[in-house]
Amino acid sequence: MASLKAGDKAPNFAGKDQNGNEINLESLKGNKVVLYFYPKDDTPGCTAEACSLRDNYDALIAAGYKIVGVSPDSEKSHLKFTEKYSLPFPLIADTEKKILNDYGVWGRKKFMGKEYDGVIRTTFVISEEGVILEVIEKVDTKNHAKQILA
Repeated sequence: MASLKAGDKAPNFAGKDQNGNEINLESLKGNKVVLYFYPKDDTPGCTAEACSLRDNYDALIAAGYKIVGVSPDSEKSHLKFTEKYSLPFPLIADTEKKILNDYGVWGRKKFMGKEYDGVIRTTFVISEEGVILEVIEKVDTKNHAKQILA
């Protein structure tokens, strides 16, 4: 589980998105940021989550949010994923798992009786000043945008 909580200063992050652009928290200051961590491009839950954000993108932008996704997949994988589903927001390729570890979302998981290390699906809503407003640990992948806007 994420050790960061509402009221904590969000750790700065920096990484390259699917187009090779550098994305970092510092450059997003002045905007509310939805920083969402997901396990893998083009898998059922991750696709549902990304498409929920895509389908409600205008409402999220109108509410003042910038959306940034992060997974350990490569830039190339992110590019295929964003093109396939017309995702209008950047996805950071955190292949070294630095951001994942800084946010405490890389850890032990259990699936079908097996334990392994992986991404613990979590979303952080960050204020214009870089303070965590909300941590969503129980992500409803199909209705994730509604969770954020609620």
